[in-house]
Amino acid sequence: MKTKNIKQTVTFSAKPEEVYELLMNAKKHSDFTGSEVKMSKRPNGKFTTYDGYCNGYNIELEDGKKIVQAWHFAEDGWDDEHFSICSFAFAKAGKGTKLSFTQTGIPVHKTKALSDGWKQYYWEPMKAFLNM
Repeated sequence: MKTKNIKQTVTFSAKPEEVYELLMNAKKHSDFTGSEVKMSKRPNGKFTTYDGYCNGYNIELEDGKKIVQAWHFAEDGWDDEHFSICSFAFAKAGKGTKLSFTQTGIPVHKTKALSDGWKQYYWEPMKAFLNM
């Protein structure tokens, strides 16, 4: 299977620890996505988001600084055994946070949809949640 990668940078008006917690705290993650989320906070621990549409496991976790996870998406043409690797790096940016995101190993035919999906289903709802 041919794959591609995406890279995105997003700025949030919140501390890195707060942005990290939005992704790693199941209740907060559920609040901004409006979906059922189960999230382990341990390396090798499993997670599901968007009512099971996404699932995976944690590879590396560094509170407020870094998340590396293996993600599987319930998409046509996405092999059941295939996981892409998502890396979230958090850095202070003035009074806010710069999030540097990379996703590797995306099936070529899903690259555009996932690139748009991160913006629509994660970054924008996270910004709105933090500005409530």
